[in-house]
Amino acid sequence: MDYKATLNLPKTDFPMKANLPQREPELLSSWEKEGLYEQIQEAGKGRPLYILHDGPPYANGRIHIGHALNKILKDIIVKSKTMAGYQVPYVPGWDCHGLPIEHQVLKELGDKKKTLDTPAIRKLCREYAEKFYTIQREEFQRLGILGDWQRPYLTMNPGYEATIIREFGKFVERGGVYKGLKPVLWCTADQTALAEAEVEYEDHTSPSIYVKFPLVTSPTVLSQTFPGISFPLDIKLVSVVIWTTTPWTLPANQAVCLHGEIEYAFVQVGDEVLIIAEKLLESVTKACKLEGARVFGVKKGREGFEGIETQRPLTTGLSPILLGDFVTLDQGTGCVHIAPGHGMEDYILVLEHNAKASPGERLEIVAPVDNGGRFTDVVKEFAGQHVLKANPKIVEFLQANGRLLGDGSLNHSYPHCWRCKNPVIFRATEQWFVSMETNDLRKEALAEIERVRWIPAYGRDRINGMIENRPDWCLSRQRVWGVPIPGFTCMGCRFVLADPTVIEHLAVLMEDKGADVWFEQSAADLLPKDTACPKCGGTDFEKERDILDVWFESGVSYAAVLKARKWWPADLYLEGSDQHRGWFHSALLAGVVTDHRAPYKAVLTHGFVLDGQGKKMSKSAGNVVAPQDVIKQSGAEILRLWVSAQDYRDDLRISPEILTHMIEAYRKIRNTCRFLLSNLYDFNPDKDRVPYERLPELDRWALHRLNELISRVRTSYDEFEFHTIFHALNNFCSVDLSAVYLDILKDRLYTFRADSPLRRGSQTVLFEIVVAMTKLMAPVLSFTAEEIWRTMPEACKKSVGTTSVHLATFPDITAGWIIPHNSPMEQTWEDLLHLRDEVQAKLEGKRREGVIGAPLEAKVTIYAQRANPAMYDVFKRHENFLPTLLIVSQVELVAVDNVDANIISDLSDGFGVVVDRASGRKCERCWNYREAVGRDATHPTLCDRCVEAVQ
Repeated sequence: MDYKATLNLPKTDFPMKANLPQREPELLSSWEKEGLYEQIQEAGKGRPLYILHDGPPYANGRIHIGHALNKILKDIIVKSKTMAGYQVPYVPGWDCHGLPIEHQVLKELGDKKKTLDTPAIRKLCREYAEKFYTIQREEFQRLGILGDWQRPYLTMNPGYEATIIREFGKFVERGGVYKGLKPVLWCTADQTALAEAEVEYEDHTSPSIYVKFPLVTSPTVLSQTFPGISFPLDIKLVSVVIWTTTPWTLPANQAVCLHGEIEYAFVQVGDEVLIIAEKLLESVTKACKLEGARVFGVKKGREGFEGIETQRPLTTGLSPILLGDFVTLDQGTGCVHIAPGHGMEDYILVLEHNAKASPGERLEIVAPVDNGGRFTDVVKEFAGQHVLKANPKIVEFLQANGRLLGDGSLNHSYPHCWRCKNPVIFRATEQWFVSMETNDLRKEALAEIERVRWIPAYGRDRINGMIENRPDWCLSRQRVWGVPIPGFTCMGCRFVLADPTVIEHLAVLMEDKGADVWFEQSAADLLPKDTACPKCGGTDFEKERDILDVWFESGVSYAAVLKARKWWPADLYLEGSDQHRGWFHSALLAGVVTDHRAPYKAVLTHGFVLDGQGKKMSKSAGNVVAPQDVIKQSGAEILRLWVSAQDYRDDLRISPEILTHMIEAYRKIRNTCRFLLSNLYDFNPDKDRVPYERLPELDRWALHRLNELISRVRTSYDEFEFHTIFHALNNFCSVDLSAVYLDILKDRLYTFRADSPLRRGSQTVLFEIVVAMTKLMAPVLSFTAEEIWRTMPEACKKSVGTTSVHLATFPDITAGWIIPHNSPMEQTWEDLLHLRDEVQAKLEGKRREGVIGAPLEAKVTIYAQRANPAMYDVFKRHENFLPTLLIVSQVELVAVDNVDANIISDLSDGFGVVVDRASGRKCERCWNYREAVGRDATHPTLCDRCVEAVQ
């Protein structure tokens, strides 16, 4: 008789080899064909809504590993919230306008761009954005992300462009929008204003110079201005000394600023007096190599300095001394040169001065620099030179005219353009702004920050600091690929017309024809009939040339995507931590202006992806890990598992070695699921399920551990602690199942009669485990969970009730499965598993010594102390189960008063273990060694248990 044929050997269509790169596209095709996303939304009708609003990636280039991280995190949340009982629609979107696309299109055009008008360039930009949004859409879908991919939101769609215009109209209506001359961050390479979010801070070496601003007041008069200070008689010059790292801003100087509470020293050096902050005198003396410096007086900034005039070192005109709180003693001289055309603090100080000054004393906002960063003809000596390149010549000029006291260089953090990576400058230009103070926008935004849940919590401090300190929001950009600022200027009186009624008229036009209509039609055609200037009554207008900041466009996405669907406010915004100054920031301000609230209830941020050594990825360093390569080699599932395994709140690391660990972890989970499925081929849950009360303790212990897994994983999904889910699943498969439960079960599953109560009981538990575990892993291992669901035996598949795991809900905790903490049963299983660990260690020792081969060749003798009756009682009560637990052929339990120190490993255990070879013969069918083998003449090579199973 072929006894192997009588065994219940595992059977399943679920393959051991995942073959993910081939299998995943098949599942994606199936999901699309079946309309899985639509099925999920239909099934969710009537459930509470949960809205994760997708922040739009930029539509240029293929996706990188950061994109993959971001979208997989979103997908995990969407799927987990769906399975937790919510309706969770997911509408992906793309940011399609802006400088990088326009720049790339113009670069590809070369000289041909000179022959094209604005509508033609915009058409090419649109085609470029369409190309890459389509590529990115396919790449995101390949990651297993479910969503409304056929109807995404695009910022270049006419409906969206109309919404942008309408939201700008609400800004205008509320009264915070103005057009004015003001310093903004300016990229001289791209020739446009930049938002704070478009600036990166990198190391940069700047000149470091000390410059004299001579006082026009004579020493005699100064002695009266500063009582108690006697100026030496031989003094020829008294100068305030400023320190700057931007010599190129000196042609725009308008004032010098001191701090009212800082003490300034009057320092004699030869026949000159220098005014320097007393606490910085030592460092200035050293930097400028001043010899024989003598302090003959000290006065605070507020004690006589204010209003004294100084000579400008590069231009004609006088600069008064003003007082300002922003002056510090961190470095320099404690005296600051003020160029309101090139610095925000300088600009504010001059505005405050001008508000109080008489007309003749008012200072100018001067910025003698063109769009390309070159000095204009106003600065005759340096006209046409790029300001940063002119620095050395300016230093030479100051040296020649005796105004340079000292010079050097400074390596420091300096703003650079996020796109072209060039240093930027502050430059006053005519721009459109949103005031942070009008209608208490700053105050209201700060209050809203407190109402939002920030994950991690430090996100609150980060955005709070940015809102607290940010200047007015510059809305205008000097480009063509975007949505125009819907403003007009009267040709007669130069009045700037930005009227809500006119803006709504334009929005209706754009809804039909898109923003292109602005660039194709004249101002007269765009304006409503009979529009007249409210100031002079004129009817001749020119249209605004600037476009809106793309951060404004994406910031109002809640209005374009959520409000129309009545999904507002969003439950969650999720992006990288750089978006505290980007999308989270602009969305917050837009929401507060238009609706007096943040458009989100919670904000979750993740870190950046670094290489295995924690270094930034770059092509030149050769350490880039591209998602496309990982997918091609190992499958998207490995990327999804990698995302779930990381603590995304910090920067994440990825490398081939890290991915290898993920593949190993994946293999363990997959093979565990395969074992579960392979032992259910003859199990029908509707007929064969064994009630909990009839299950033996081993099976109850396994269901208790499953219950704990369900609780831990569901809590972790709720709290967005995905790395906890990975470790919980991995640990459950490796330890609770593979190392304990499934290891013990094999004999029962394979060798017992197919319909024996013990086997059916264990199959009941295996079924519960595979169903629950598949549901729990589905948001992360979406492909594998679906594959498990589809390859379940037909009877099991029928019992689970849904065609796709993604249509199922998470398993609930079953109260009846809980083994109470500190209960006798919990203690019993701690003791039994501890015994198992001890025995396995002894078995391994005997195997190395050659006493036994496989564990079934062993007999275990357990010596349990009478003095430790609780331990002995536990073993005695489970005596018949011990061979199964320990996976040995025979166990003998011996009660003793004392255990020999050679036997016991730890006296506190109260038991000792001895391993010998088992007696009897090996059963041909179950491989156990039993005395009963050979007693049955019909089956002389079988033990009594196997004889019963085959009859």
